[in-house]
Amino acid sequence: MDAATPQTAGSLSATVYEWLQSIVVAWVVCLLVFVFGVRQIGVDGRSMVPTLHHEDRIIVSNVLFEPSPGDIVVLTNKEFMTKPIVKRVIAVGGDTVDIDYDAGFVIINGTPIEEPYINERMSPRLSGVEFPLTVPEDYIFVMGDNRNNSSDGRVFGPVDKREVLGKVYVVAWPFANWKVVA
Repeated sequence: MDAATPQTAGSLSATVYEWLQSIVVAWVVCLLVFVFGVRQIGVDGRSMVPTLHHEDRIIVSNVLFEPSPGDIVVLTNKEFMTKPIVKRVIAVGGDTVDIDYDAGFVIINGTPIEEPYINERMSPRLSGVEFPLTVPEDYIFVMGDNRNNSSDGRVFGPVDKREVLGKVYVVAWPFANWKVVA
């Protein structure tokens, strides 16, 4: 009986060591994923209603991502915003954007775009940018889905793609709003 006790103790310590090693490795992997690949950000404001709502928590990633029209992105620019904002990409470098405020729609490269995601028809004329506007290469033009309650590209113009923190993939919180966005 005495011979079995040391072997059991050694086996137990090996098992505990393996568990601790697995936990540490999993923790490091999660840390690396969340630091370098995936971010969780809160929506502040109502500029993306009905797609996103104030205080939604969203999952964002910039891994292998190139902004394209229709993507919802998080961006930052220290010159005209104090914290990251969430907007929809409307046009990319080389595209010409025009806005028909009377009809309430956006025209890209001469063709009105269909936008089933907007909250309501755009009515106010925001100052700051003259249209038509050709988006420079390596820039994007963004707008909120709640056009009548959004400070967006109509105010601050095209945004450098380097200012995009990532694409929104999931609304994670609250659970009632949970959905895949991409």
